[in-house]
This record gives sequence, structure tokens and C-alpha cells, in this order.
Amino acid sequence: MSETQLADHRERVIDQLSARFAGDDLEVDELERRIALAHAADTPTALDALVSDLAPAAAPAHALVPAHRIRVVLGSTERAGRWTVPSQLATRVVWGNLRLDLREAQLALGVTTIDVHVTMGHVEIVVPPEIAVELDASPLLGNVEDRVELATTTPTRIVRITGRVALGNLEVWTLRHGETERDARRRRRWERRARRRAMRAAYRYGLPAPRDW
Repeated sequence: MSETQLADHRERVIDQLSARFAGDDLEVDELERRIALAHAADTPTALDALVSDLAPAAAPAHALVPAHRIRVVLGSTERAGRWTVPSQLATRVVWGNLRLDLREAQLALGVTTIDVHVTMGHVEIVVPPEIAVELDASPLLGNVEDRVELATTTPTRIVRITGRVALGNLEVWTLRHGETERDARRRRRWERRARRRAMRAAYRYGLPAPRDW
């Protein structure tokens, strides 16, 4: 077998391993171990041995039903625009990137739970101002960044984010509809300056500080 054929065979085996991880047939540690062995294998027999004990994956029974699980392995996935968010959404990211934009998404009233497990990857979750966020994700040699703004009205929808981040990043943003991250940074700078001006004016003239500030 030529080097090109062996490389193609290796990619097929890694794809099979990633698919079995997505189907909950392999844990993260076992996936990492087998992928490392696949890169080190120099014969087709050694590659086939890495998937020989795995039963064929079953075809999904309801392809049109919104997914309750999102898996990203060695890749990148983005959900934006109009999409339906299930009340329980599990996300698993290994060596990849995931972006969930909820600004135009359909969420049920009450609490929507997004469980995040990141291993050497990056997850970004964007929420609109009218949705409240409860962030309860634990970093393990990773980073969890909270850039959520308090809802200006009593929220009818809450997004609860749980899970753990190992050797990766989780960012949760509040962005207005149609607003970019650059726009949000400019708006927040302007709001901070406006707050400082209002506080100085209140102090100078003996007025009560603005209630919301």
C-alpha cells in the first residue's frame, strides 16, 4: 500500500472513531488513545484493529428531529439564525470550535439547560439582552469568561449553562440583535463613560445617583 493510500485509510479510521465518540460509544480518553495509535500505525492491519471491536453505528431513527446533542471533534460548528433549541442540549467539543447564537433562536418559556464539556477546544454562546443567563461551568486548566449583561426586563426565558472546560475556553456574550462583537465593545465603552459622567454630575450637585447605575 502506498503512503497516499495508507493516509486515506488512516483518515477513514479516524472518521469512524470520531463518529463512535459522537454516538457515546467511546469516552474522551479512549478516543484520544486510539487517534494517537492511528497516527502512529504504519500498516492497514494496525489501523483496522483500532475499530475492529466497534459494532456498526446505527442509522438515526429521526433525522428531522432537532438534535439534543452537538458533538464537535477536530472541526468547527456554528448554529445561528432561526433554529429551535431543545430544553436540554448537551454539547461535547474535543479539539474543535462551537458557536451557538441564540439571538434569533426559538427557546421555550422557562429554563433551557446547555451542558458544555470542552476538551482542548473553544465554545462561544451568544444570548440577546432579554434572556437571562445562569453560568455554572467549572474550568479545569481552562477559561470561562462571563460577558453577560443583566436583562433590562423581567426575563421569561433563562439559559442555564453547566459543565466543565478542560484545557479550553468558554465565552458567554450578550449581544443585541444585529450587533457585532465590535459594536458591543464600542457600546459598552460609551455606556461606561456615560455612567461616570452621570455619577460625577450627581456628586457635584448633590443629586441621588441614577438608580440603575
